[in-house]
Amino acid sequence: MTPITGLDLTGFTEYGPGAWEDDSGVAVSVHFFPVVPDLPAPLHELARLRAGLAQVAAGAGGGLVEAVPATVGGLPAVCQLVKVPLGGRSGQAFVGSLTVPRAACSAVVKVQAAEEGTTGLRESMIMAEVGLDAYFRAHPYVDGEVGGLPSHVADDEEWDARFPGHPLTLVRATLRRIAPTVTLDDGFRALPPFGGPVPPQPVPQPAPQTPPQPPKRGWFRRKGA
Repeated sequence: MTPITGLDLTGFTEYGPGAWEDDSGVAVSVHFFPVVPDLPAPLHELARLRAGLAQVAAGAGGGLVEAVPATVGGLPAVCQLVKVPLGGRSGQAFVGSLTVPRAACSAVVKVQAAEEGTTGLRESMIMAEVGLDAYFRAHPYVDGEVGGLPSHVADDEEWDARFPGHPLTLVRATLRRIAPTVTLDDGFRALPPFGGPVPPQPVPQPAPQTPPQPPKRGWFRRKGA
């Protein structure tokens, strides 16, 4: 059960509870997380949010392609695209998400697709066209090194029209199409907004134990004294 009450799934077939797939291999799923959202910053602190999301993706071995503000079901949200390596074979998967955070929970629409067959064609063609020096770049959201998969120009939206069947193109287009169609339960919409991550609470330390003291010896008195 999720607070997502509707979204446009034209062309998709359900293959499991809250999960659908289309003929191109794009999968859509809906989720509800009844915990404080794990976003690294409030939505209005976009630079800090983007930097934190980039570090999270890199820490998992992937790379954040983009993170942009969005409105989903009339509520503020963040739309992000992440690339991750495919375990056990060459290529990448691309995972997009629309996250609608509230103070103590969140609703998420996830869109994903993976490379099949010959992989890396988009990247190699664009690298050959722009040159190696212009291909790789520092991550746009983070100062300095971030790790994970490298940031490069082949992930930019301007190339999508040249590669209409590429999983990144398909995920990005599906996110853009679905986002305006999402509707949310009124009870979820009425919940307090997300104000930012909960700071870690100090672990309570037990009070120091006073070592037991030996009983005091009374004055010794001789009998009859």
